[in-house]
Amino acid sequence: DVDGMHPHDLATLLDREGIAIRGGHHCAMPLMEKLKLAGTARASFHVYNAKEDVDVLVEGIEKVKLLFK
Repeated sequence: DVDGMHPHDLATLLDREGIAIRGGHHCAMPLMEKLKLAGTARASFHVYNAKEDVDVLVEGIEKVKLLFK
């Protein structure tokens, strides 16, 4: 969770670190409006991902959180 950060900002900053996530409404605009969210950020995993991929994602999120403290 990166409190107060717009999901597109998070996605952009992670992209600069070579980490691809999706930020936006994810085809759920009515739900986002009901929850009063500008959107969400989502990482997708599949069988081809390794534990190291998750570690890189977590490190990237921690780096972004430090930038926004």
